[in-house]
Amino acid sequence: MFIPVEKSENKNENYQKLLETLPYYINKDDPWYTTLANATAILDYFLDDINWVGFYIKHGDDLFLGPFQGKAACTKILMGSGVCGHAAINQKTVRVDDVNQFEGHITCDSDSQSEIVIPLLRKGSLIGVLDIDAPVLSRFDETDQKHLEKVAQLLVDNMS
Repeated sequence: MFIPVEKSENKNENYQKLLETLPYYINKDDPWYTTLANATAILDYFLDDINWVGFYIKHGDDLFLGPFQGKAACTKILMGSGVCGHAAINQKTVRVDDVNQFEGHITCDSDSQSEIVIPLLRKGSLIGVLDIDAPVLSRFDETDQKHLEKVAQLLVDNMS
């Protein structure tokens, strides 16, 4: 089912439309990777000025590449390594205005200049992270963080 939605010039309106659209593509009977695959496509559509959006899934003590939109990416990230590993181990959202200034940043796409990573937590346990990169500095702000944390929670609450 495709629900055509016109994007807005207003970031808050786009997030509202994203949060209204996403539930139509979530089916609790679907495998988690199906839900996350559609989520990446929807995020990619609604978010301007990004060059990569995807998920890393916790498996054992590491994070492994899950569904994404963008250039090919690193397949394994150690807990505590890079922005994703840092967000995962601390279980807190990390916003980086300039990835070149983040000690230990893992460069998968040299075009990426800023990044936001939101942990996916189910009953206090990490199941993965939502990772979004942008080709511009300081792309992500408090508005992005607030809405993307809602997206992450919506996904976790409705995944099988």
